[in-house]
Amino acid sequence: MLKEYRNRINMSQEKLEKITNIDRKTIFRIENNLNIPLLDTFAKIVIALNLSDKEIAYEVKKAIEISENKDIKKI
Repeated sequence: MLKEYRNRINMSQEKLEKITNIDRKTIFRIENNLNIPLLDTFAKIVIALNLSDKEIAYEVKKAIEISENKDIKKI
């Protein structure tokens, strides 16, 4: 989700790093599903990308569904 929204507004990882003070390596890891952001990190990204409430709700719902599906596969 992060990479898609970031690219939509033509923002580089470096610029997002400067705006949010989140290390570019962390941004890369979040974009590639290697890390799940903490709430404060998520909030900084949401603010920097100017995401709407609807976009945030959609992405959170999608992440929950993915997480639940992964849990089912582990059983």
